[in-house]
Amino acid sequence: MSADPGPVPNVLVVEDEMVLRMRAVDIVEDAGFHPVEAVNADEAISILESRSDISLLFTDIQMPGTIDGLKLAHAVHERWPSIKIILVSGQVKPSDAERPENSRFFGKPLGVSQMITELQDMVGVGALRIVPDPTQWPSDPAPRVAQDAVLSAENDSLRLLLEQAGIDAQALLVQAGIDAERREAADKLQKLILGELHHRVKNTLAMVSAIASQSFRAAPSIEHGQRAMEGRLAALGRAHDLLMQVSWADASLTHTLSSATEPYDGQGDRRFHFNGPDIRITSAAVIALAMTFNELCTNTTKFGALAVAIGRVEIAWTIDELKQRLRLVWTERGGPAVEPPTRRSFGTRMMESLGQQLSGRVQLAYEPGGFVYSLDVPLGPVAVPPEAVLLR
Repeated sequence: MSADPGPVPNVLVVEDEMVLRMRAVDIVEDAGFHPVEAVNADEAISILESRSDISLLFTDIQMPGTIDGLKLAHAVHERWPSIKIILVSGQVKPSDAERPENSRFFGKPLGVSQMITELQDMVGVGALRIVPDPTQWPSDPAPRVAQDAVLSAENDSLRLLLEQAGIDAQALLVQAGIDAERREAADKLQKLILGELHHRVKNTLAMVSAIASQSFRAAPSIEHGQRAMEGRLAALGRAHDLLMQVSWADASLTHTLSSATEPYDGQGDRRFHFNGPDIRITSAAVIALAMTFNELCTNTTKFGALAVAIGRVEIAWTIDELKQRLRLVWTERGGPAVEPPTRRSFGTRMMESLGQQLSGRVQLAYEPGGFVYSLDVPLGPVAVPPEAVLLR
């Protein structure tokens, strides 16, 4: 990476989904700007109040917290009118009247080339330039173009399937002899269900697009990128399977960790050892933990404790009731000598990002006896309140 003289414009990226935020950060960097990350609107406001060098707000609309991305955009436009604004969403499409003046909106999944062009058009040509390594794949942009085309085609197909599902459901209601009033109520419920399904499909497509881009971004070969992408998609699939079992409500922390590590465990010989109280965790925490533990498992089977027959991994967690915090520690034992990596890979970035995703902190320790990963987060963003569990 090289830099032209002059300050690099800062872009505030606000996205609660870990993988999607990492993808947005890459887009901002590829456009030549410096990303500043926030996981919700409250954190974004705090950042803006503490510094005066943000040139553009790049925010998702659907986010947890006291305000969503659209309200954040209006607040920013009112308090900091010089900051330009880009809004993105996979569910809603605000009209021009609903958006702040001169803001722009884009639907998910995001088109990389288009977003880079829009960012540079709004802020100016970036001061940073990503200098590609000619020894690294890919040098030909064709694979990314092909990925975008495939994802676009899949999205069109899913939209048609959703529309056909609506037609089929309506026909079944008529055949069942349900009267007009009840059909109207059923139609409203159906529209709500299909709307939620469409949102989940769009969000999943955006995440798949981000995983594909991250997996191939710095892969030394097509085969290496393909294997990385397949593993990450499998981890995402296992997380979705787990959430389907509990109707996307909440899931067991122990079950989440067990599901994430099971594909990497030895046949008939448990190499992962769990120790900690079970709690119910939110769907967002399930996906974030599943993706992160997939990276931990992949790394330990290649370079860590599970790369040798006698290696073991201990996963222990405690809950501090007084401070309302969860502390989880992954400890590798019996493996080869550990050395810090020479570069920050996607997996390393994802492991570090989990702390930010859950409003906590992460530590990676490359100790002589084995790699140690520590996660210390408040219970609020992770655990389902006991009263909510009792109501289900």
